[in-house]
Parts: sequence; C-alpha cells; structure tokens
Amino acid sequence: MRITTSFDYAATPEDVFAMLADPAFQAAKVEATHPLSRTASVTPKGEQTEIVTSRVISTDGFPDFAKSIIGPKLRVTETIVWSRASADGSRTGTMTIAIGDAPVRMNGTLRLAAGGSGTRIAVDGDLKAKIPLLGGKVEKAAERPILSAIEKEQEVGEKWLAG
Repeated sequence: MRITTSFDYAATPEDVFAMLADPAFQAAKVEATHPLSRTASVTPKGEQTEIVTSRVISTDGFPDFAKSIIGPKLRVTETIVWSRASADGSRTGTMTIAIGDAPVRMNGTLRLAAGGSGTRIAVDGDLKAKIPLLGGKVEKAAERPILSAIEKEQEVGEKWLAG
C-alpha cells in the first residue's frame, strides 16, 4: 500500500532540520503519541544524520483481527537517515518503520525543501504486511495510525518552531 503525504512548516529548511535533529524534539514528538514507553536518538554518521525513535503503544483502538495477531501492545520503530544539506538547504532521507515482531514494514523516502509556507516535507512510502490472506487488511488498519503519527509530528513541530 502506497502512503504519500506532505506537510509544511513556516520556517527555513535549515531551521526545520535543526529541529528534527534535536533529540529533545524527537522525544517530544514520540511522547505526543502517548506511548507506554519510548526511546529516541539522533546520531551524526559522517555527512548523514540517523534518527531512531521507538515507542510501545497499546493496541486498544485496533480492529479485533489485528489485536489477535499483534496482542495488547506493539513496538513501532522508526529509522530515518537524512543526507547532508544541498546548497539550497534541501535534504533527502530514507525511512523505515518496523511494526513489532509482525512482518509489517514501511520503507520510503523523504524530501525536505523550501516550499509551501517555508519548508515542505514530502513522504513517499510503501507499507507491506507479509501475512497470508490478511496482508491487505493489516496494511489498511496500519495506514491511519501511520498518518496520525505524521500529523502529530507536524503539530508538535509547529509548536516547537513557534517557540
């Protein structure tokens, strides 16, 4: 299942990336999703920056068939590797979202560049659930929580940048 979205921040690409690369912002964005537990790290790796967040969430709001596969809680680990900035401040990134021990994963690309109200981040990912007979249903069930987490990140980011 393809997941494509974008969102804007009223700030320069340099300011938006500084926010994204701040461990305190990463912790705040994950905490805003009300996890049972969480970790966040930002690690420079040469000319790249790796951001890893992990959260354990309750599956209370999930469809019954998903809960029967997953159980009462689920670990979601997001790994993003951003490139160094281009001359115009834009960056590209790769993203992997691993969903628990289930064979459910989203791989995609990110683009951070001037646009919209200042900076636009575009997300293009492919969500796959390799579960016989139920893969499509699991992908559909996972789509809304993934989009909600992206929306929550934007909300936290807007507040963060507003000071």
